[in-house]
Amino acid sequence: MSLLLEHLLSLGTLLLAIDALLWHLAPFNHRVIRVGVRLALFLLFSAVIINAGVSPLQAPSFTDDRVTQFGATALGILWWLYAARVLTEVIGLALMRRIGHSGRLLQDVIGALVFLAAAVAAAGYVLELPVKGLLATSGVVAIVVGLALQSTLSDVFCGIVLNTTKPYQVDDWVSIDGVEGKVLDIDWRATHLLTSAGSTAVVPNSVAAKAKIVNLSRPTNLHGVSISIQVPNHIRPRRVLDALDRTLQGSSSLLLDPPPKAVLKEAGETMSEYVASGFIADLRKKGEVRNQLFDLAHRHLEAAGISRQPDGVIEPSTRARALLDEVKIFRSLSAEERDRLARNMVAQQYAAGDVVLDLEEVPDSLFVIATGVVSATVPDGNTQIEAGRMGPSEVMGEQSILADTPSQARFTAMTSSIIYRLDKSLTRSCMEQRREVDRALNKLQAVRQQNSRMALMAKPVAVRKGGFLSWLQSR
Repeated sequence: MSLLLEHLLSLGTLLLAIDALLWHLAPFNHRVIRVGVRLALFLLFSAVIINAGVSPLQAPSFTDDRVTQFGATALGILWWLYAARVLTEVIGLALMRRIGHSGRLLQDVIGALVFLAAAVAAAGYVLELPVKGLLATSGVVAIVVGLALQSTLSDVFCGIVLNTTKPYQVDDWVSIDGVEGKVLDIDWRATHLLTSAGSTAVVPNSVAAKAKIVNLSRPTNLHGVSISIQVPNHIRPRRVLDALDRTLQGSSSLLLDPPPKAVLKEAGETMSEYVASGFIADLRKKGEVRNQLFDLAHRHLEAAGISRQPDGVIEPSTRARALLDEVKIFRSLSAEERDRLARNMVAQQYAAGDVVLDLEEVPDSLFVIATGVVSATVPDGNTQIEAGRMGPSEVMGEQSILADTPSQARFTAMTSSIIYRLDKSLTRSCMEQRREVDRALNKLQAVRQQNSRMALMAKPVAVRKGGFLSWLQSR
């Protein structure tokens, strides 16, 4: 009997060692499997020590063998700690499945309470210590420690509140107390943010719980982006708003619902502030889209003749010449050469929806956009896919200039537009005199062909169907 008892106690110790090794070394890919293995080992460990005569609810009674008595007492205490560990893992698994990574802090706090309860239970049942006196003494110690760590405990409990209410979670972009960044971690004391400058900001949980929090990642796939433009007061607001509306239509990154809009925010003594805003689906593109909107706003305001002269008007005789200064492919030309081209440019008005250059058409001119927005679409079977949008100072028809090949896209005016035509022979003459113009046109053609391929390769995002089961899984 004594030999059997020793073997059972040794088997219980072996099970504890196996549990520790499997938890840290076994390559389990899923946490559910790891917790299930630990739970199974705990039940087997409980069965072994109970069969050996060791009860976690009472002190061991092997008084004639001190070594066995010590081993049984140690296993009884370890049972309570083992039970606390398994219960903590099960609770943590439930929290992670319900509220994700943000439940880690709550799991740690609950685990600490569970281990404290297990330690008190082991002292009362296995060691038969006076628990009431121990609790009274620990209560006094807890009061003293609580007063000494008042600010730290405030951070801990505020962290629990933040994890429970979930105003933000890991990987969200937030602004807390004026500090903007990506949430890296929420621990016992603070929230760690990765700022746009690449540095780490540590915001105490007590500060975050009281501060104004702006979660830039919610709602999902809907993030606001805006720019602010100041224009002299003598410019009529309707002209500015029309130019900004074209700016918003010129960006294909903006969502159509909710629709983008331009408003007059404030009129000062000399300058008026206008705001153009919209929404994007990917928060990571916010900076890129803002830069694009600023560039488009500059071009459309310039095309509308705003701020070039005190009265905000560009004389028709100089509009073509001013436009050539903004066209990239003609930047290598001298002022005299641009003057000659401007005299030969012919303006043409297009209404919204008019086709400027059709698919498979071989134009006899190079098109230069003066005002408005033009959409370029490429064929995909029986449908047309938008490959990009164009605005003032951009050109079309370069394929015909380079090799008399037909257009591989259809260019349609999205707004009322003014587009200049430059005769093909004059453009080719510039190419012969300036090799930079030839290289710029070839580079433009290569970029647009690449954009067309990318538009055709892009796949629509699959929409997940909702239902009662998917709702239940997210609870």
